[in-house]
Amino acid sequence: MYPKKELAQLVIAACDYYEISTVVISPGSRNAPLTIGFSNHSKIKAYSIVDERSAAFFAMGIAQQTKKPVALVCTSGSALLNYHPAIAEAFYSKIPLVIISADRPKHLIDIGDGQTIRQEYVFNNHILFSANLKEGDEKKNENIQLASEAIKKAIEGRGPVHINVPFDEPLYETVDTISDFDFPELTAHQELLNLQYDGAVNVWNASKKIMILIGENFPSEEINNSLKDYLNDEKVIVLTETISNIYHPNIINAIDKVITPFTETNFESLKPDLLITLGGMVVSKRIKQFLRKYSPEHHWHIGEHKAMNTYFCLTGHITLEPEKFLTELYQKVNKEKNKSSYQKDWLKIKSVRNTKHSEFLAKVEYSDLKASEAILSSIPNNCQLQVSNSSVIRYTQLFDLNPTLKVFCNRGTSGIDGSTSTAIGASIEVKEQTVFVTGDISFYYDSNALWNSYIPKSFRIIILNNSGGGIFKIIPGPKSTNALDYFETPHNLTAEHLAKTYGFGYSSAKNMEELKHGLTDFYKESDQPKILEVFTPSDINDVILKEYFKNL
Repeated sequence: MYPKKELAQLVIAACDYYEISTVVISPGSRNAPLTIGFSNHSKIKAYSIVDERSAAFFAMGIAQQTKKPVALVCTSGSALLNYHPAIAEAFYSKIPLVIISADRPKHLIDIGDGQTIRQEYVFNNHILFSANLKEGDEKKNENIQLASEAIKKAIEGRGPVHINVPFDEPLYETVDTISDFDFPELTAHQELLNLQYDGAVNVWNASKKIMILIGENFPSEEINNSLKDYLNDEKVIVLTETISNIYHPNIINAIDKVITPFTETNFESLKPDLLITLGGMVVSKRIKQFLRKYSPEHHWHIGEHKAMNTYFCLTGHITLEPEKFLTELYQKVNKEKNKSSYQKDWLKIKSVRNTKHSEFLAKVEYSDLKASEAILSSIPNNCQLQVSNSSVIRYTQLFDLNPTLKVFCNRGTSGIDGSTSTAIGASIEVKEQTVFVTGDISFYYDSNALWNSYIPKSFRIIILNNSGGGIFKIIPGPKSTNALDYFETPHNLTAEHLAKTYGFGYSSAKNMEELKHGLTDFYKESDQPKILEVFTPSDINDVILKEYFKNL
C-alpha cells in the first residue's frame, strides 16, 4: 500500500535511497500520506510517539547512538513547533535529524484556515538546510533536488534539516505502485587539508606546557589509542569530562574538583602555552573561566565541523578526524624528553584533591552529593549511562566513574526539556542496559517521555528528588533575591503515580540505608522498566556542596 500523493512518494523514496532506516511519526491527519507510506515500507522502522517534543528527543537519542539520520514526521500547525527544542540540541550536538512536516497548500496559508501556520523556514536559526517542496508535476525535478540536498546535508553536516511538504485533500488515498525518482548519489567526502603540519610541529616543539581538553565525545577506542603517547609526555596534560568517555590514570577527569581551589598563582603557573581541544561542549564553567582569563598563546580545535571559539583565543581549526591528526602529529614532533613538570604538577594536585574528596565523602551526611556517590558507584559494568542536565551532570563530574560505562548528556543547549526522551530513544539502539540519572524538575518536565510503547524492560530511571531546582541554591545570585521560589520551583511531587500509569516498577529512598537497599536488586532483570526515586534534603544540599569545595 502506497500513498497516492506523489510528493509523499518522493520524500519516502528519498529517505529509502539515502538509507534512512528509522522514522518517528506523531499522529495527525495532514501527514496521512507520509504515515501510510512510511508505516508500510519494508526497509524503514516506524515508531509512533504522540507528543512531538518527546518524539523529537526520542529520535535524537536513536541518532545519537547510530550516528545515522533519523526522520521525524508530523502534521501541520503548531505540532511542528514542538520539534524546535530537539532541533536546537541536535544542531549544537551535531546529531543528524530529518524533519518532515506536512503543510497546507500555499493558497490556504494566512487566510484563517485551521491548523495552519507559516511553516517555511520556521527553524532557520538552528537548521542546516530548509527544503520547501511544491505541488505540481512541473516541480518534480526541483523537489527531487531539494529533498536530496536536505538529506545529504544531514548526513554530511551531521545536523538537523527540514523538509516541508504541502498536501491538499484528499489525504488517505492509496495506490499499488509508485512513481520512479532519479536521485543524485552522495559525493565522497573530501577531506579538508588546511593544516600546515610543519607549522603545527614548530608550535608544539616550542611549547613547554600543552593542554589537551576533550569535551563531549562519543566513546572511541581510536581516540583512546591516539592519546596514549601524549599521556606519557611530561609537558602534556589531558583534561576530560564525564561525557568525554576517555579513561586513564594520567588524566584530569574531574576538572572542577581539581581547579576550584586554585589561587592566582596556580592559574598563572598552570596556564598552557598550547591548548588543543576536541569533542563537543564542555560542562565545566570553571575551566572556561580559567582559559578565558589566562589565555594560551595558541589554541587549536580539531574536528571536521565548526570550531567554537569558546575560550576567545582560537588560532587554528584543524578539519581532520581527531584520532588521525593526533596520530600523525606525534610521529612528526620532537620526541626528546622535555624537562617539564607540567603533567606532574597537575597530577600531584589531582592526588591531593582525591584524598580530600574521599575524606569528606566518608563523613558527610545524606545529601545530593552522598546519594550521587552511592548511585554512580552502583551502576553495573558496561551499562550506557544517560544523565540529565543542571545539577545532576555537575555532581556526576565530581566522581571517578567505572571505565566500562558509556556516558551521554544533552549538552548542545544544556536544556532539561528532553533528557528522558533522549535516554529512552538511545536505549532501544543498544544491547547494554541503559541507566538514566535525572533531577526531579527535568524528569517531571519531560514526563510524557514515559508515554512510549518501546521502552525496554531493562531501562532504569533514578530520580534525585530535592523538591525543586536545586541548582538555583548552588549558583550565586538567586538566594540573594526575594524570588527564590520562582527560580527553584519547590514542589511535593513524587513519581509513584506516573510509574503506575505507564507500567514502571517504583521504589523510593529517603536516607542512605534505604538507598543502598533500593539499589541492591534495582538493575536485575524484571518484567517491566523501573524507577527509583531518591529524596534528598533540599535545605542542606547546597550547604554541603559548598563545604565540599571549601574542604578541597
